[in-house]
Amino acid sequence: KITINMAPADLRKEGSAYDLTLAIGILISSGQIKADDVDQYLIMGELSLDGSLQPIKGALPIAIKAREEKYKGFILPAQNAREAAIVDGLEVYGVDNISQVIDFFNEGKPLEPTIVDTRDEFFQALEHPEFDFADVKGQESIKRCMEIAAAGGHNIILIGPPGAGKTMLAKRLPSILPPMTLHEALETTKIHSVAGRTQEKVGLMAQRPFRSPHHTISDVALVGGGAYPQPGEISLSHNGVLFLDELPEFKRTVLEVMRQPLEDREVTISRAKFTVTYPSSFMLVASMNPSPGGYFNDPDAPVQSSPAEMQRYLSKVSGPLLDRIDIHIEVTPVPFEKLTEERQAEKSTEIRKRVTAARDVQTARFRFRESE
Repeated sequence: KITINMAPADLRKEGSAYDLTLAIGILISSGQIKADDVDQYLIMGELSLDGSLQPIKGALPIAIKAREEKYKGFILPAQNAREAAIVDGLEVYGVDNISQVIDFFNEGKPLEPTIVDTRDEFFQALEHPEFDFADVKGQESIKRCMEIAAAGGHNIILIGPPGAGKTMLAKRLPSILPPMTLHEALETTKIHSVAGRTQEKVGLMAQRPFRSPHHTISDVALVGGGAYPQPGEISLSHNGVLFLDELPEFKRTVLEVMRQPLEDREVTISRAKFTVTYPSSFMLVASMNPSPGGYFNDPDAPVQSSPAEMQRYLSKVSGPLLDRIDIHIEVTPVPFEKLTEERQAEKSTEIRKRVTAARDVQTARFRFRESE
């Protein structure tokens, strides 16, 4: 029999990230390989039956802890290497197979360290947003409202008929928010790392997250939870935007659990044995139709709704939740003449400059008040 004790014993271990750790430990203790300096390395990875390694969750927080504990190096699957290499002062080795790890310890075959220039990678990604406001024809007043919301970090709701461009506008909001600081980017990447949502070829997240959950989402999936609590959508959108399309279609219980996180900017998940707090400082952007049919006050509407249907539809969103949404915007369809215009709309990078300037003014104002 082989008995493996991983201290502290009272803290439950879960997942397959310890496969490589256990395998190397067994090989060393049974004398099959020699590794005199194994205690200087942190080893993590999921092991396949053919010896290849699969990615793990939480590589970035683990790497930060490894540096705190004064480990020399961190050996982990190659898919997680760029993520862990964000941490300086720690040698990070991405490996594809257990045989590479065995040869490294047993025969001294060198492993190629993964090196990431965090600052260079971070600043390169800032000026190339995926979605741009230049793609939106017309809707100048709506863009102005969204610029004001971005400058003040206000929650907003877009109300308008289908096809007015609510979703298109919401997707472009992160592109005009001020660039993330290096500290915000690190904090956001840590949350996505814990949830296993980081991209393989991207080390540090430089763009603000945009999360758009489907209206069938459960309250646990939105705020986080489970037997061993994982971050929910509100934490995955930390430092970014949470977009709830067709707000009245979400279950009322799901919407109500957002009240406290919207106020406190963090969510606490309590279980019998422990409590976990995840940050959730996000901008809430919601959209909805003005009526069940979607064409309220339109004389040529294909569908008309009765007052009772209207009341039932609008009552799905509670007053306390609407009270936490600062700006309500009415979105009207864009006329055909505007859609066919050749004139180029203003780019997101130009709008972002004004938003950043407004935030700088607010920062200076609050700093002055504190000094008083």
